Amino acid sequence: MDDDRIGPPLLGGERETVRAFLDYHRATLAMKCEGLSDEELRQRSMPPSTLTLLGLVRHMAEVERTWFRRVIDGQDIPLRWSPDGDYQAAYDASGSTRAEAFAAWQEEVEHARRIELAAESLDVTGYQERWGENVSLRLVMLHLIHEYARHNGHADLLREGIDGTVGA
Repeated sequence: MDDDRIGPPLLGGERETVRAFLDYHRATLAMKCEGLSDEELRQRSMPPSTLTLLGLVRHMAEVERTWFRRVIDGQDIPLRWSPDGDYQAAYDASGSTRAEAFAAWQEEVEHARRIELAAESLDVTGYQERWGENVSLRLVMLHLIHEYARHNGHADLLREGIDGTVGA
């Protein structure tokens, strides 16, 4: 795997550092999927789990869509693969392709970046329906870092099971 990720600044401001950590974790997920066929990306971790690398990409597309577009930007749009709000449904990528999942994920990442850049500060808020509370862009970005970090650990194990590749 080529490691083209850019690490966070060692002396950056809050927003720059949070943005860089989020982008680093996004790049980590992409790196874990590099060089694999659609079939390999759909390889399950272990029965009965439906968890796959492609499923993680789909799941993170849903997470990006929810937190940035629906919560912070207030867009009334449906989820792509989780119509009932069950984000685990996106893990089952048995009928999905790299092209489809990555296009959706990249689209959501680009929307998220535009929304974040347009926000005047990390104190901008949006309504999180499930919690019934307003949340800050800061919380959203930190939550996404947490979500990516956790799932990148899963991606490490999935990738090792597919072809033995381990690493950052």
